[in-house]
Amino acid sequence: MNGRGGPVNREEGAKLLASAAKLGHVPAAYDLGLLYLEGRSFPQDFARAAELFRAAANAGNPEAQYALATMYKEGRGVPKDPAEAARLLGTAAAADNTDAMVEYAIALFNGNGIAKDEPKAAVILRKAANKGSAIAQNRLANVLAVGRGVAADPTEAIKWHLVARAAGVTDLNLEDFMRKQKPEIRAAAEKAAAPWLEMLKAQRS
Repeated sequence: MNGRGGPVNREEGAKLLASAAKLGHVPAAYDLGLLYLEGRSFPQDFARAAELFRAAANAGNPEAQYALATMYKEGRGVPKDPAEAARLLGTAAAADNTDAMVEYAIALFNGNGIAKDEPKAAVILRKAANKGSAIAQNRLANVLAVGRGVAADPTEAIKWHLVARAAGVTDLNLEDFMRKQKPEIRAAAEKAAAPWLEMLKAQRS
């Protein structure tokens, strides 16, 4: 597939993935599903992708659980089913899949396909934020700013906003919120954000 040890041969690579998936190799089923999803090496086939993701998801693969959840959420290759999407997201989130954590927290916060639970959503957002998800950092900043599911904390809200902003997530509402805070709160937030900003800077260099 990548041309390591020889010339690139995506067709042969795809055939080997298909053979491995047929023999029950879970990562191969997931990778093959991605090829069908993206229309690479095979004609795009959402239903076949979902079938392969389901096989891998049922075998406990968190990436496949997340991918299949996204398909249920959007109704691609499977009927649209917010409840099944939320169930799969919860399973993948419990297995420490960061993207699934973010989506599951959003589903919990909005009550989409699952009973609304803002405090639990805030806990999961914080966990994903600490793992470096800029989307989670932005969402957490918003809930901390308004105090939904967690006690309002302007210093923490601004800290996470600064970190998410440095990672490329802009938010005009939080910019406005930050401007309205006292200088000492902004200073404390900047100090708290500093180690994260240094880490991001180091990653880019």
